Amino acid sequence: MKFYQSKYLPIIIGTACALGVWLGSFVKLNQTTSSFFTGNTKKDKLNRLIDYIDYEYVDEVNTDSIVDVTVNRILKNLDPHSTYIPAKKYAEVSENMQGDFVGIGVSFYRIQDTVAVIRPLPNSPAEKAGIKAGDRILYANNIALFNTAIGNDSLKKILKGEPKTKINLQIKRQETSGLLSIAVERDHIPIKSIDAAYMLNARLGYVKINRFSETTAQEFQEAVKALITQGATELCLDLRDNGGGYLDQAVKIADAFLPDNKLIVFTKNKNGHINKTYATADGSFENTKVFVLINENSASASEVIAGALQDNDIGTIIGRRSFGKGLVQREMDLGDGSAVRLTVARYYTPTGRSIQRSYANGSNAYFQEYTERYNNGELLHKDSIQVNDSLKFTTPKGKIVYGGGGIIPDVFIPKNTDQNKESLDYMLRGGVIDRFIFNKLEENRKYYNQLTLERFEKEVVADEAMLVAYMDYLGQFGFDYQLSKYKPLLKQYLKATIALQLFGSNAAEKIINEHDPYLLKVIQLDTE
Repeated sequence: MKFYQSKYLPIIIGTACALGVWLGSFVKLNQTTSSFFTGNTKKDKLNRLIDYIDYEYVDEVNTDSIVDVTVNRILKNLDPHSTYIPAKKYAEVSENMQGDFVGIGVSFYRIQDTVAVIRPLPNSPAEKAGIKAGDRILYANNIALFNTAIGNDSLKKILKGEPKTKINLQIKRQETSGLLSIAVERDHIPIKSIDAAYMLNARLGYVKINRFSETTAQEFQEAVKALITQGATELCLDLRDNGGGYLDQAVKIADAFLPDNKLIVFTKNKNGHINKTYATADGSFENTKVFVLINENSASASEVIAGALQDNDIGTIIGRRSFGKGLVQREMDLGDGSAVRLTVARYYTPTGRSIQRSYANGSNAYFQEYTERYNNGELLHKDSIQVNDSLKFTTPKGKIVYGGGGIIPDVFIPKNTDQNKESLDYMLRGGVIDRFIFNKLEENRKYYNQLTLERFEKEVVADEAMLVAYMDYLGQFGFDYQLSKYKPLLKQYLKATIALQLFGSNAAEKIINEHDPYLLKVIQLDTE
């Protein structure tokens, strides 16, 4: 199978990345909307049709599915970012954006129908109870988890529960005979939106944010506080591939860099009502160097930050033109456990530009614009970015910026469109390397589990033997991959995945970012 050599790879990657953008920037609406529909004949018509199908149609029909299809089609005709969340998916979606869940705190694989622990999360109930990477969880409250009838969704429900409730686990550990009985008390487990926070040099801190959840601003404040204690006086904020989330969280982060009373963003609804948001005097990095990294998958709340700084002549925006989403969604309860995120306003950067690109040709064309950017060359050359002179704006210091479709960076970084390189990146971010590395760690789990991060950095290397083993592993699945000049990068990604499984995303990102062209440019600009 020559998947990684396929000419369709750019389309596949672009479509996959676009999925992350649907979250958008949205706020919650707690008030009931039932009063809007009182005496509404259009609503009565739909209700009557559903009733006719329920009671009169010749065959049994799942009218719930009809309603779901109807709602989705209605929203699809509005804009690409108004979305419907069915009741069965609402809890999962909400949990991801809330920033935590209640459980024991382990990441795991299913290996031959057995739950294998990749690693207990730091400070989690599982870690405190003594669960280790490589442990097999065979029973939970006497329920056999190796039962093939228990899917991942059911498994998660078993391990999750109410705070302060206990779950009794039976564990098989590689270096011990018999089963270990471990009681774990469930608690709140954070779902981190910050992947990494570390120092790039003696004064420049780095923070990578993967989305904007309810806890992102708080996570950011904690990360920045730690970096400042390490000497950070400048910051690099990595928003690449960040598809957005809660607008208020982006506003709070932008505030960290802007002087008091500077306009951050404003929204306008269909009635022309404008709501402006200004910076406060609490910023941690006001009047200092800041670099913001974006790419074609940086959307919505990410663009609020980039646009606010660029329009206020603060910092340097580095990368490629961002996605171009300037619509604000509000979450509305539909009364049966489902919800709709409906576009209720547009947001504008401080100079007054809307960066929402056109969706006049429909949602499919809208989300496939990555292919158009790929074909017209703008991923390789800044001069290929198409701008509309009628949407030209000027910042206070005279810089020309454009509306009409994304934030155009101050400093352009071309995309590496070599399909072998893209395939490698897909392997890393898509989890292809993960299972192989887990199996390698299992060969000497006792050694790896007692490593400190310092010892890991000195002792562990992804050597030629591991590279050959990985290629043999890929061969089992029919992958045809040409290594040639990318051997060093693949070794780097293999070691990064080891770091991820042993120490988490911060350690992994530090390795992944070695020789990253974005960060090399940041360090160069910082020294000029």
